[in-house]
Amino acid sequence: MIRIASGSFGSYCGRCLKAAASHHSSKATSNAVLPITQSTRHIAHRPCMAARQYSLAYSTLSKQSLYYRYNAPAVYKGGRSMSTFTKLRSVMKIFRIRYIILTGGVAGGVTAKATYESWKEKIPDLSWLADLVPGDDSVKSFMSEVKKFTSHFKLPEKGFGIITDGFSQMSQATSRFLQSGDKDKGSTGITTMAAFGSSDSGSTANEQPNEKQKLDQAKEEFLEAQLRYQREIERLEKENKQLRKNLLIKGEKRSVGRKVKKSLIDMYSEVLDELSDFDNNYDTHDHLPRVVVVGDQSAGKTSVLEMIAQARLFPRGSGEMMTRTPVKVTLSEGPYHVAQFKDSNREYDLTKETELQSLRQEIELRMRNKVRKGQTVSSETISLSVRGPGLQRMVLVDLPGIISTVTHGMASDTREAIHNMSKAYMKNPNAIILCIQDGSVDAERSIVTELVTSMDPEGKRTIFVLTKVDLAEKNSANPSRIKQILDGKLFPMKALGYFAVITGKGNTSDSIEAIKSYEEKFFRTSQLFKTGTLKPSQMTTQNLSFAVSDCFWKMVRESVEQQADTFKATRFNLETEWKNNFPRMRELDRDELFEKAKGEVLDDIMRLGEISPKQWEDAISKILWERVSGHVFEHIYLPAAQTDNSGVFNTTVDIKLKTWADQQLPKKSVEVGWETLLDQTSKIIEEDKSRKDHDAIFDDLKSTVKQESVNRHKWHELAHDSLRVIQFNTLEDRSISDKQQWDSAVQFMENILSQRLKETEDRIYNMVGPGATERWMYWKNRTPEQANRAELKSELEKLLQVDKKHKPTLAADEITTVRKNLQTRSVEVDNEFIRETWHQLYRKHFLKAALQRGRDCRKAFYYYQKGFTESGLECNDIVLFWRIQRMLQVTSNALRQQIMNTEARRLENEVKHVLEEYSEEKEMKVRLLTGRRVELAEELKRVRQIQEKLEEFIEALSKEK
Repeated sequence: MIRIASGSFGSYCGRCLKAAASHHSSKATSNAVLPITQSTRHIAHRPCMAARQYSLAYSTLSKQSLYYRYNAPAVYKGGRSMSTFTKLRSVMKIFRIRYIILTGGVAGGVTAKATYESWKEKIPDLSWLADLVPGDDSVKSFMSEVKKFTSHFKLPEKGFGIITDGFSQMSQATSRFLQSGDKDKGSTGITTMAAFGSSDSGSTANEQPNEKQKLDQAKEEFLEAQLRYQREIERLEKENKQLRKNLLIKGEKRSVGRKVKKSLIDMYSEVLDELSDFDNNYDTHDHLPRVVVVGDQSAGKTSVLEMIAQARLFPRGSGEMMTRTPVKVTLSEGPYHVAQFKDSNREYDLTKETELQSLRQEIELRMRNKVRKGQTVSSETISLSVRGPGLQRMVLVDLPGIISTVTHGMASDTREAIHNMSKAYMKNPNAIILCIQDGSVDAERSIVTELVTSMDPEGKRTIFVLTKVDLAEKNSANPSRIKQILDGKLFPMKALGYFAVITGKGNTSDSIEAIKSYEEKFFRTSQLFKTGTLKPSQMTTQNLSFAVSDCFWKMVRESVEQQADTFKATRFNLETEWKNNFPRMRELDRDELFEKAKGEVLDDIMRLGEISPKQWEDAISKILWERVSGHVFEHIYLPAAQTDNSGVFNTTVDIKLKTWADQQLPKKSVEVGWETLLDQTSKIIEEDKSRKDHDAIFDDLKSTVKQESVNRHKWHELAHDSLRVIQFNTLEDRSISDKQQWDSAVQFMENILSQRLKETEDRIYNMVGPGATERWMYWKNRTPEQANRAELKSELEKLLQVDKKHKPTLAADEITTVRKNLQTRSVEVDNEFIRETWHQLYRKHFLKAALQRGRDCRKAFYYYQKGFTESGLECNDIVLFWRIQRMLQVTSNALRQQIMNTEARRLENEVKHVLEEYSEEKEMKVRLLTGRRVELAEELKRVRQIQEKLEEFIEALSKEK
């Protein structure tokens, strides 16, 4: 039945089978099996046309059968299988496979949909673009404006047969404008005006006068239509400028909370800044394009740049030099008209006159600061970025004006300095030279054209700009001369393009908008334009701005990849040199090395806390005694020891000690503490040098920081007062409490006296020279002076032998006697010569006697306790030196406490302050961290930074393409 319903049974129909069944009705009922016999085979298998039609009409199981189904049980007669049902089962298997395929297809579709949904989720959300794309109302408004604009072109029916070509060009340009819309308005403004070339095909001599009138009338109407078209373009540009401003403001609001993406021109400007710092001479690496504005002084260079930037940025003067340094101006598009210096966060609102005045004052101040004393100009660059709606993206460099004569007040080398500076910028093979020529003066007086020709003889990267065209039109009696200049036929200089602009009306207070209006009005009514001397594509600073921007970006795209390849090669060479010369060392630049040295210096200062109190006190006591021993011995001990009375001795000592403790000792003690702190710091640094991991590159830096910190360090003001009280009380005490202190004082005295005695004997030896034994054994000789002193010495020693308690000074008669005795031996000496020798001999005699008293008093502590009443010993010397020794101990302890508790931390703070100051002084780092290792690391760092910025810029540039 299925085969019958589906049409796959063959060319037989139900009627044929019915006829066969009725033929055997007597043998079988309606539910009996229909046997296939020879008698029925011809009926059942005979095809008919109806069956063929119906078999073609049913091809699927979805169709409803028009005939009844004969429900016969699937049984076989006589055990024989029927071929019809066998085929039926085969067909059923085939249809089962079909369902499997359909099921697989459905499942595959579900899987594909799930995959699509997963991909869709990974796509970033770009819904924020809806706020940036103009809505339907904006588009409809723009199209309505375009339709109104096209309705303005209603040409008269007569008088235009002669200039059909000109109007066909205008029609083509209008079509291009309407098709391009707002996308390429800048370039359309140039190319369309260029297409409106002035039709100068005048009438022939055989035309009638009325034809000439018609031609003149047609030309006037054509120029009027052309000007109307230009005004309409400017109006649409202003509307589009406001629209872009609104879009940029919306974009800034949307970008709040997200990382702000740098604009393409800002990225390029950063690359130029990096290159200018890396290579100031533009000789080796920096060949990236920039627009170099050059011209004669007062030719209008700065004014042209201001018109392109749409703001009065620079200070102005009447005929005097105002631009004294190169000023790099980066122009970019932004929602607000603002300016900002590279090294400052302040933004100047260029729509406010007060802000403009502040900006001009800041530029003038920076220029004066960069010019060294005795010079007029400087090669140091001032970097300024200007953003605003409708600004053409480019980088311009305004240079000082070319001069021919050095005037009073200028440096003698000003002319050569400006020439060399201009050549250095123009020598860059990819620099675009914007040559500014004053149109109000004779062309032969220009200096800049010859200089530009020498740097770019083929004119492949030069754009010529003729300024002050309004004055040129008034003053020039030959308009063709201006045409020759703008056609490049008057000068031997070649250029990519020639432009005529007006950048002012003669008043420095005029705004940019007023100057632009004046410029448009002048060119609209100028005879130079009407007569065809000026072409529309050569007029206005707006067209100049478009042309310079197009040329700039064209050269950027052509040269930036080559510049990146150059830095790749430079980086490879530097890395190879580093691996060969400094293997297994990190590439640390000056900043990184300074941070490492900073850590080591602070670690060294922290090691001061590891010094024990005993070490501090021993060091302080040693240095303090070295500083005060001379005063104690010469001004306190010796004067007091000259007396024989112990009472006078003690009184003299007390007075002198009190005076010393009140006036000199505290100050001297603080100086000793400061010196000890410095000495211990130096020792730590020297110990650091002996370590295996010591880096000698930090030695100069550490020494300088240490010295500067100590110089700045001031001891606490109250230390003097506290030390004065402590020292005064200590020196007032005379009571030695035990035998150990007594023995220590004796030992202290003997050491001091022995040291002084040795020093005195050395001075005497130098005065008298070698003795007889030494002269004979070592072949040494005396000088005549030494020989005289030796004779004098023998005479003076006789006086001391006679009187063991001789006074410290010689009497006059004694000096006379000694001199006469020497004269008998032919030795002539004066009185001063005798006194000098006597002083040293008596000092030696006194020190020996004092040492002997000290030895005698070594065991006299018992008598000291009894007051020396029965012994007859005089040991006041021991008491004095004990008081001095005690003072040294107490002072050392007090200074040690001040150092460990206060002064060490204050010194650490001073070191930190010095390091912080040095970290901000680049020149100090260069002076203290030197060597090829540092220079190579610095070059590697800069080259990598420049290469990364170049690659980032190239990637952004390729995306913009």
